[in-house]
Amino acid sequence: DGRLTFYPGNQTVDLPFINFMKRYGTVFLNAYTNSPICCPSRAAMWSGLFTHLTESWNNFKGLDPGYVTWMDLMEKHGYHTQKFGKLDYTSGHHSVSNRVEAWTRDVDFLLRQEGRPMVKVTGDKTHVRVMEADWRNTDKAVDWIKEEAINLTQPFVLYLGLNLPHPYPSPYAGENFGSSTFLTSPYWLEKVTYEAIKIPKWSSFSEMHPVDYYSSYTKNCTGEFTKQEVRNIRAFYYAMCAETDAMLGEVISALRDTGLLKKTIVIFTADHGELAMEHRQFYKMSMYEGSSHVPLLVMGPGIKEQQQVPNVVSLVDIYPTMLDVARIPVIQNLSGHSLMPLLCGKAENEASPRGPRPSWVLSEFHGCNVNSSTYMLRTGKWKYITYSDGRSVLPQLFDLSDDPDELTNVAVKFPVIVHSLDKILRSIVNYPKVSSSVQEYNKKQFMIWKQSLGQNYSNVIANLRWHQDWLKQPKKYENAIDKWL
Repeated sequence: DGRLTFYPGNQTVDLPFINFMKRYGTVFLNAYTNSPICCPSRAAMWSGLFTHLTESWNNFKGLDPGYVTWMDLMEKHGYHTQKFGKLDYTSGHHSVSNRVEAWTRDVDFLLRQEGRPMVKVTGDKTHVRVMEADWRNTDKAVDWIKEEAINLTQPFVLYLGLNLPHPYPSPYAGENFGSSTFLTSPYWLEKVTYEAIKIPKWSSFSEMHPVDYYSSYTKNCTGEFTKQEVRNIRAFYYAMCAETDAMLGEVISALRDTGLLKKTIVIFTADHGELAMEHRQFYKMSMYEGSSHVPLLVMGPGIKEQQQVPNVVSLVDIYPTMLDVARIPVIQNLSGHSLMPLLCGKAENEASPRGPRPSWVLSEFHGCNVNSSTYMLRTGKWKYITYSDGRSVLPQLFDLSDDPDELTNVAVKFPVIVHSLDKILRSIVNYPKVSSSVQEYNKKQFMIWKQSLGQNYSNVIANLRWHQDWLKQPKKYENAIDKWL
């Protein structure tokens, strides 16, 4: 959650290496994902293109395997490149459940797709390495810096992708029943200030936007949660962030120990945030700040120190920034703009040859747990969220300066602003058309998948992550799918 990298969010947990990057570099106060879910977000970051251009509609559909990323271009231009850990930007990953839930979101049924979010403590106060796979990848990156990078005669670019602070799969429910355990040790919980944890407002169902209700239901968050449960989920999430920060620290320390820190640009960001029970949801897949607002910190030679940038930026800006750093000519058709002018503290009029940076960012979502394509335009103090064709589902408008928790939809109150923001959005993306092509894609993919299973179809679909609800009335849900098809 990007809000943890600056005040007041950072009062809840000790993140020493994020703070180190703030002291010696720049923090972006308004950085957003272009799609709040793993694969589509990463597809945008690696390609520099908006989601409707990459057509990375869900966690299964990303970039083609041979897509030329900014890292490929840097390699072509003489950089030594190295990747460790989670990449997840090409098509074909994630579970069958993920795919089918995304394709069937237009079906007229409500089925829980997740296990109820829970917390779990592991080990004791000496247990530091909770997320072992991430630590192994961090060790690899550290060893590479100390053994390889130090001896290179050419410049290098190193990418380290971590899973944390993503919740863990819940083993007790079998692999079909979702990822929903916030897991940490007492060592990391000690880094969290419980008194500073804000308990989000718990909306009644009648107050909820219909799309939010669908999300809350499919994420298994419509039941009762005590304040203690909610506080714990949030605390454990923050503790997982502290562990992530420590991995960042290992990389920074390795660069410092080898004398490379002074001549290396370090970027820290994430594919999406975590709602951690805000808006009666956990996970991501939402345009609310907890889910769509990502961290973005940069430090290194030429980067202004102790700078806070208020401009709205997004992950598609990484591609042109990396090319800018490497002095590689930026191709013209990118969705993003280089962050270098902002990072060096230059005035906006010294902007890139591509013209000035726009005053808005775009995020969109077409995947599971949300029963409508969603588009978010963030500009100035406004966040405008619209759905589907822009008519069948009511839009939302939030004034973030007045209502940072996004509790009051003021769309009806400010029709003129809604109209002008909608006009800007339509000039960037013909969103009713995109929504309709996603609907066509979903139906087509589902039918191909269904045909490939033959007689076995009913059995497979009954045992996906929604099996607990599905098996109560399988005929009813099969009929709903037939009606949709």
